[in-house]
Amino acid sequence: MDSKRALKQLHAFRKHGKEMRLAAEAWKNDYEILISTIMSARTRDEITISFAEKLFRKYSSPKKLANANIKDVQKIIKQINFYKNKSKNIINCAKSLVSGHNGNVPHDFEKLIELPGVGRKTANVFLSEIGQDSIGVDTHVSYISQKVGWTKNKAPEKIEQDLKSLFSQNHWRHVNSTLVRFGKTHTSKRQKDELIKKIKNIK
Repeated sequence: MDSKRALKQLHAFRKHGKEMRLAAEAWKNDYEILISTIMSARTRDEITISFAEKLFRKYSSPKKLANANIKDVQKIIKQINFYKNKSKNIINCAKSLVSGHNGNVPHDFEKLIELPGVGRKTANVFLSEIGQDSIGVDTHVSYISQKVGWTKNKAPEKIEQDLKSLFSQNHWRHVNSTLVRFGKTHTSKRQKDELIKKIKNIK
């Protein structure tokens, strides 16, 4: 795949995606960005945002969340998928931020993935949201990248490396948000695949 062609296709995906707030966006600080991103796994962004807002009203800092009762956190985020496991993860993550990072979220990939509940995708989405050049590979990015021919791999880490090789670094942090918005805009698999096919043919 030619890099210039891939960039034209990326711009086409952007045009065909509605403007919408994603789970990692428009928060007040790094703490809120990271915790909401952890909560968003396998949960619709609008659901995540709604319950993250409720969570942050009660626990406005890592220190407050670190001292939270897990049952109270579970009650607040109960409508989020895997809320029991996520409640444990976000409390433990807050504890790690307080004990190991003075309550601050590290801006380093290796340090991020050491935090409870933070995997490669979450770390990359967080870093891209704060302006660093990273590509978070979720189900939307994986599916669309394979369909359009940007990668032949299925493993997220390999897809990430393929995309980093394909796009210049200044475009990396836009890949996830562009493809997620496209994926969320077109919920019909048939219509989505038809549009992906058209975009794939862009030269």
